[in-house]
Amino acid sequence: MARRRYETAHEQFRDACREFLTREVVPYHARWERDGIVDREVWRKAGKAGLLGIGVAPEYGGGGERDFRYPAVFAQEIMWARATAPGFVAHNDVIAGYLSERTTEEQRARWLPGLCSGELIAAIAMSEPDAGSDVADIRTTAVRDGDGYVLNGQKTFVTNGENSDVVLVAAKTAPERGAQGISLLVVERGAPGFTRGRRMEKLGWHASDTCELFFDDCRIPAENLIGKENAGLAYLMAGLPRERLSIATVAVGAAERMLADTLEYARTRQAFGQTIGTFQHNRFQLATMDTELTVAQVFLDHCVTELNAGRLSVTDAAKAKWWTTELQMDMANRCLQLHGGFGYLKESAISREWANARVQTIYGGTTEVMKELIGRSLGL
Repeated sequence: MARRRYETAHEQFRDACREFLTREVVPYHARWERDGIVDREVWRKAGKAGLLGIGVAPEYGGGGERDFRYPAVFAQEIMWARATAPGFVAHNDVIAGYLSERTTEEQRARWLPGLCSGELIAAIAMSEPDAGSDVADIRTTAVRDGDGYVLNGQKTFVTNGENSDVVLVAAKTAPERGAQGISLLVVERGAPGFTRGRRMEKLGWHASDTCELFFDDCRIPAENLIGKENAGLAYLMAGLPRERLSIATVAVGAAERMLADTLEYARTRQAFGQTIGTFQHNRFQLATMDTELTVAQVFLDHCVTELNAGRLSVTDAAKAKWWTTELQMDMANRCLQLHGGFGYLKESAISREWANARVQTIYGGTTEVMKELIGRSLGL
């Protein structure tokens, strides 16, 4: 059922993604997990393979493909390869969108070719030590000074934070206006006053470099402002449905891989003279997960169709985000249980899936925030 929405061109793109991941990612991924960061060279290879900037206009080196099914296929194949997803997803599905749609011609010409080729790696910096899901609480400020801005503050949990060359930063340009005084600005590698903190050690997604960013009287040119001053919150709210759908796509892709692996294990692992999948409890567990996954796939398909048509609502994106990520986490727990002691080994694939799944219900808006949004849509 999950493949009905894909056409021949999408399946050809899937083959290209799978071939690239098999050749350029899978052989090196264990080392990247140990190092806590991927090699920059793989970004350049991904760009050469046409896997970056899928939705960016061709004149800037992108694929010019607005159909979300293409980045969805890439995310699915990353998960099927058991590789690290957040870095590529953030670069392709989040930052590239802002830098395509909210920028001037000069800005697009300056940044987009590098993002598409992999020469430039992108990050978005919103969360702070004292501000997470509620972006209105951010304390980072950007004060206009002559022909530029002076940025002061700290960001945390930044995906691609260490590797990044361009960072989309949310800062308050009019603090007295609260959430309505937020702007988006690009900080480039080497900007005076811009430093990076330690590489954060996380429970999962070890190959995804995550760190803190510091701005101490960081000077950036005025032409690095994205869109209009004090319009940042509106831009972020407009971009969140796509970001949340990207997270949901990763969640469903991970669940598909976990279920396939667990079914294979259940068909071969013996206990008490029979395969463990033939015990009624285990069979019912697998049947339940298969049903839940099918339901998630169908709703994800619906949301992708709505996004492509420009109709995906904040509410439906919130539903997709919380439901699929909670399912991913729950399935990781149940699949690990079915793997028994082998599942608890750090070297096992399911243990890594279990660890990776945990953050999915947190970033991009926690499950609780998603339910709050949905509740408000009900007039509550």
